[in-house]
Amino acid sequence: MTAPQTFNCTARTLAPSDALPLLRFELDNQAWFERFVEPRDASFYSPEGVAAHIDDLLTQHAQGRFHPFVLIDAEGRILGRANLKGIDAASARAELGYRIGEAHTGQGLASLAVAELMRHATLHWQLRTLEAFVSEANPASARVLLKHGFERAEFQPRLCQIQGQTQDGWRYAWTLKAG
Repeated sequence: MTAPQTFNCTARTLAPSDALPLLRFELDNQAWFERFVEPRDASFYSPEGVAAHIDDLLTQHAQGRFHPFVLIDAEGRILGRANLKGIDAASARAELGYRIGEAHTGQGLASLAVAELMRHATLHWQLRTLEAFVSEANPASARVLLKHGFERAEFQPRLCQIQGQTQDGWRYAWTLKAG
């Protein structure tokens, strides 16, 4: 058995210039993502829709409420996305989320995304608690979170709608240990 291929990949903050590569990434992976998360509105899948999406995220970033990342390979292709959303400085918490393109799963990119989000959450945003929500249809994401010290916290009935089916899930939580 051969080891999974890994990429020279970096995480960086989303930029307006990412609009067309992000549209390509989202279109290429739309069916894959919709197996695990609620679908995006159809208006998202256009150059204007993605540009408006990026503008919204960067506005929230400037307000200190959201930190959007892209995972980029050495050629500049987007392989995944990662976000800290609902950043709350007063309670020092946020929600973590990510999506990895289908062709790049099983290569350590989800772990890279979670590690980068945790690093930015603690060093840049001074957050102490992160949470993530995972449907029962996505056990791979749950394994990545557990690997990074998250704990399964509470059952979430009717977490989301995926392909017309109501999915239950779990909230996972991580708290920075003092010391």
